Amino acid sequence: MAVGALGLAACGTGGTEGASDAGTTSAETTTTTETERETQSATVTGGSDISATSADAGVTPLGNADSSMKTLRPEAPSQLLVTDVRVGSHEGFDRIVFDLTGEGTPGWFIDYTEQPTQQGSGHPIPYQGAVALNVNLDGMTYPFQLGMEDPGIGTVPGAGNVTEVISSGTFEGRSQFVVGLSDRLPYSVQVLENPQRVVIDILQG
Repeated sequence: MAVGALGLAACGTGGTEGASDAGTTSAETTTTTETERETQSATVTGGSDISATSADAGVTPLGNADSSMKTLRPEAPSQLLVTDVRVGSHEGFDRIVFDLTGEGTPGWFIDYTEQPTQQGSGHPIPYQGAVALNVNLDGMTYPFQLGMEDPGIGTVPGAGNVTEVISSGTFEGRSQFVVGLSDRLPYSVQVLENPQRVVIDILQG
């Protein structure tokens, strides 16, 4: 199984789950080149060269957070790969960043569950925490199709209310990650550019 943020301070339609938009919330897409959003003070874990940095305070979560299911269709054609996953804890919220490489714009199907299962096999995915945020990123491809080695992200330690982030592999254009959490909390999902990444901000209870 494979898995994959911001410098953290600010931290394709595959599968059947995301096929229906009924009862779902479409997330806003945000584009920014402001690197200061990624370099402010935070407790950071995950990745090989991640360290907490200190700039000006006042980092705020992106988007409008709630606890509902969130879906967004990818921009076709998309061939993207998650190269890293980072987790940071900030004042009032925790942030998970999925760094991307490749072409296109990602989509997602994200929802809470207490019993996450692996796409394709249906096998249960053990995790630490009271509940899991099942994060499915669409428009994905395999490393070899981009001429790259497997980033081998594995399990990323958590921070704040995030206990861990588990990579559960890629299947039919969808990369799955299971986020263990201490509680079912409001969250938002955004795409940031230069470099491209998916950012999930989870409000602290």
